[in-house]
Amino acid sequence: MSGLALLDYASVFVFALTGALVASRAQLDLVGFAFIACLTAVGGGTVRDLLLDRHPVFWVGQPNYILIATGAAALVFFTAHLMESRYNWLVWLDSFALSIAVAAGTAAALSLGHSGVIVVLMGIITGCLGGLMRDVVCNEVPLVLKQGELYVSCAFAGALTAVFATRLGLDTFAALSACALVCWALRAGSLLFGWRLPVYKSRPPRR
Repeated sequence: MSGLALLDYASVFVFALTGALVASRAQLDLVGFAFIACLTAVGGGTVRDLLLDRHPVFWVGQPNYILIATGAAALVFFTAHLMESRYNWLVWLDSFALSIAVAAGTAAALSLGHSGVIVVLMGIITGCLGGLMRDVVCNEVPLVLKQGELYVSCAFAGALTAVFATRLGLDTFAALSACALVCWALRAGSLLFGWRLPVYKSRPPRR
């Protein structure tokens, strides 16, 4: 199994767990859990593969990804009631999923020899779109749009780290490890210490 496939499997499993947790907050049935988990798990990677013209899309070529996401949904369906705070579990699992998915997206673009700009964009798309789809469908405030929180910027920093690391001659494993570490460290800092970006504040119109 290739390193890229392992990253995709890990990303799918952890993102599926977050999708199922959101489904539990929405009090959906088991089929609803599976749908939201699969949407979250493969949404970003699907858009990535379509944009990169990779055929077939990763989960179409390997349906095991859907089985893994469905299994994660069933696991959460029968255990979510044991969690003291499902939202805390959600945001922390999402932070891990984000860092893994960004690394997977950058790896896919790097393997095809794309420029640094495309590599960074594919990392952001793979990391952010699945969670955005999950939250929009379940009528939650998207984590990606929480006011001032570091999220897309974490994906950007992680993917950019991978690009610079490869330019400096590091091997792919080291570059992707640095990508995931930077992305997760920034996201964790936002959750633990309140790291924020400045937000726009409107001013009264001038007369």
